Amino acid sequence: MSTQQALWLPGIGQDFVVGTKEIDTPDPGQLLVKIISSGLNPLDWKIQDSGYIQFVPSYPAVIGEEAAGTVEAVGEGVTDFKKGDRIFFQAQIGSKFTTFQQYCIVFAYSAAKIPENISFDQAASVQVGIIPFAVALYAQQPEGLAHLAPWLEGGHGKYAGQPIVIMGGTSTLGQYATQLARLSGFSPLITTASFHNTELLSSLGATHVLDRKLSTAALKDAIAKITSTPIALAFDAISLPDTQQTAHDIITAGGTVITVRAPQVDNKSEDKVVQQVVGIIHAPPNRELGKSFMPVLTQWLADGTIKPNTVEVVPGGLNGVSSGLQRLKNNLVNGKKLVVRPWETA
Repeated sequence: MSTQQALWLPGIGQDFVVGTKEIDTPDPGQLLVKIISSGLNPLDWKIQDSGYIQFVPSYPAVIGEEAAGTVEAVGEGVTDFKKGDRIFFQAQIGSKFTTFQQYCIVFAYSAAKIPENISFDQAASVQVGIIPFAVALYAQQPEGLAHLAPWLEGGHGKYAGQPIVIMGGTSTLGQYATQLARLSGFSPLITTASFHNTELLSSLGATHVLDRKLSTAALKDAIAKITSTPIALAFDAISLPDTQQTAHDIITAGGTVITVRAPQVDNKSEDKVVQQVVGIIHAPPNRELGKSFMPVLTQWLADGTIKPNTVEVVPGGLNGVSSGLQRLKNNLVNGKKLVVRPWETA
């Protein structure tokens, strides 16, 4: 059996180690993909530090949540992809599917083709960033809010006149949330960020950028000067306890805060919903959403409707993962996505 280089996590709290791993064969409905670029995410260092049994049930394990590459082989029944296609994808759970390695298995329903104007590095930043907001807003309940998606008939601009607040607009999730909210028509579209990112967020669709350091009271006052319509929806792309609390406090009675981490709100009002999104396209209720969205996402990237994050390639291939994750852990990455190239591993 052929082997490859892979980044192994021996156990919780341990250092990553580059080693060998077998190259798997795709089953029906799957693809074997040569990974050209793999994205780094905060969940990766959290798995290393603390372990998440829902993502890594046993060790040693290979982790990594998203990547872009070329199709090397197709499993039985796959008709939408062929050998040589450039694709990007969100990884499934399990070491044969994860992305800190040179090859992995991908479920065809979750993959999207990379348009010619988008690089592998850019494409590797997309799915984990855009899927949480897509699931939160457009998946059926209870996974999402069942809003009509902007890629479906009647969905583009449907929510015009309804305000939204996106906490942490410059984060990877925040940038994609801003763009999807723009396509859905939410207005005013208010984000919180550092002021030096105002131009970036305005280019993505934000109508107003408010200082992320404002107190809750000051943020309420600033929003009241923008709109008299009560805020019924907030998306917290950061989801630290303080940002969750602020989002909770600024929404109106009957409103909803979507978080990407477990809710941690003190004195939660009974008439306000704080709901964590599980931004995974592989969850059975979300697969149809993915099937309808992936071809559109390819087109939107091609025509500039959706703009990928600015990316930075961390040198060293798989050996660069540890330093990149440490930067994420120390909050030293702002407004861009870190990626590694597994085939540059020494």
